[in-house]
Amino acid sequence: MTVTVRFAPSPTGFLHVGNARVALLNWLYARAQGGRFVLRLDDTDAERSRPEYARAIGEDLSWLGLSWSGQVRQSERLDRHRAAEARLREAGRLYPCYETPEELELRRKLQLSRGRPPVYDRAALALDGVARARLESGGRRPHWRFLLDDRDAQWDDLVRGPCHYSARHLSDPVLVRADGTYLYTLPSVVDDIDLGITHVIRGDDHVTNTAVQIQVFEALGAPPCAFAHVALLTDATGQGLSKRLGSMSLRDLRDEGVEPETLVNFLATLGTSEAMGAVRSLDGLAAGFDFARIGRAQPRFDDAELRHANARYLHDMPFAAARPRLAALGLSDADEAFWLAVRPNLARLSEAVSWWAVCGDAIRPVIEDPAFTAAAAALLPPEPWDGTTWGVWTSAVRQATGRKGKDLFHPLRLALTGLDHGPELKGLLPLIGRERVLERLSGATKNGSSTSQVDSEGKNLLSLLKNP
Repeated sequence: MTVTVRFAPSPTGFLHVGNARVALLNWLYARAQGGRFVLRLDDTDAERSRPEYARAIGEDLSWLGLSWSGQVRQSERLDRHRAAEARLREAGRLYPCYETPEELELRRKLQLSRGRPPVYDRAALALDGVARARLESGGRRPHWRFLLDDRDAQWDDLVRGPCHYSARHLSDPVLVRADGTYLYTLPSVVDDIDLGITHVIRGDDHVTNTAVQIQVFEALGAPPCAFAHVALLTDATGQGLSKRLGSMSLRDLRDEGVEPETLVNFLATLGTSEAMGAVRSLDGLAAGFDFARIGRAQPRFDDAELRHANARYLHDMPFAAARPRLAALGLSDADEAFWLAVRPNLARLSEAVSWWAVCGDAIRPVIEDPAFTAAAAALLPPEPWDGTTWGVWTSAVRQATGRKGKDLFHPLRLALTGLDHGPELKGLLPLIGRERVLERLSGATKNGSSTSQVDSEGKNLLSLLKNP
C-alpha cells in the first residue's frame, strides 16, 4: 500500500499558521513513508471561494517548500458526488427533512431544557408521501440527512489513541442542502475514496465528523482511512486562529521577513516535547517524524518566539545560503566579509540592505565631540585593513585621549554609522574603508553638509591626512 495523504484547504482566505502546520504534518508523514501528498481544494462553496485565494494557497505551500504530487478541485468532481448521493438514496441512507432552522433551534432548546442531548429526533422519517407533498406544495424544499446505523464508531487515532463514539449521541448529519449543494462530509469522503487517500491528518475539530464519516465510507462500500487528529493552534493569548480574519497569515509572515525554513522547523516542533534546535531541512524533519511525539494539548503559537528563532537562523546562515538571497535583495556585490559582519545583528534578512548602505553609501554621521573625532582620525592606520584594525586603532585612541568604554566607542559608532547600535565595528570598519571613515569623522557627507561644526584645526588635520 502506498501511503497517500491530502491537504484540503478551502480557498476562502489566506492560509494561516494553523493551516500550514496541518499541511506540514501531512507532507512530513508522506515523505517519511515514501508516499504521496495531494493538494485538494475544497471549493464547493461558490459564494466564498475565490481564484486569488486558490493561487495564494499554492504560492504559500511552495514558499514553505511543500511540493505536491497531484492537485484536484472538488468543484470539478460534482458528477462523482451526485453519483454517491444517488447510491445513498437508493440504499435508504439519505432521507428528506423539511424543518426550518428556526424549528430545529426550538427543538434543540427544548431538549436541552429537559436535560437531553440536542440530537435530531428523526421526526422526518415519520412523514409519508402525502405529508411530504403537502410541505413541498407549501414552498418547502427538503434537505437530506444521512441515516446513521445504531452502532458505535471506533478507530485507533494515530495521535489521540483509541476513539469511541456512540451513534445515539450524534445527529444524523445533513449531507445535501435544500438547494442541492453539498456540505463538507459527502464530497470529502467521496474524494478520499477516489483519490486513494490512506491517512487523513487534520485538526481535532473534526473528531466528531470522523465518527460520521466512517459510516459514510462503509455505506459507499469503501474501507475508512486511518485518522490522525492534532490539536489546533492558538495564538499566544490562547485565542483561536482564523483564515478569514487573516490572523498569522503566511503571507504576512513572509512580508515581515520570516524565513520559510524557520517557520517550518518552528511548526514541526509545536505540540511536541522537542524544543526547536538547529534548523533542519524538510527531509531531515521527515526522517525523524513520528506521531507518537505529538501531544494532545493545545499548542500556542508565540509570534515573539518565532522571531527569535528567525534571528538565530540568520545568525547561523552560511554565506553560500545567504548569497542568492542577498542578490535577490539587490546586493549582488555583497561578499562573505560583509555577510559575516552583519548577520549577527539581523532579525530579518532585508535589514542587510540598510547595513550595505551604511558601509558604502553617503550617510549623515553624528558628531558629539568634533575635537575627539578629529583626534581619532589622526590616528587611523593606513590600509589595507582587516578584522584586527579596529582593535589596533581604538587602542591608540584610548592611549592618546584617555577615553575608554562607552566614552570611547559610542562617539565613534555614531560618527561611522550615524546610529547608536549595530554590528561589531571590527567587521564594519574594513567594509567602510579609510576614505569614508575620514569623511565621517569630520562630520561631512558627500554633498559637503555636516552634522556639526568641526574646528579649523581638526579640518586642517583631516586635510593633511587625506592628502599627505
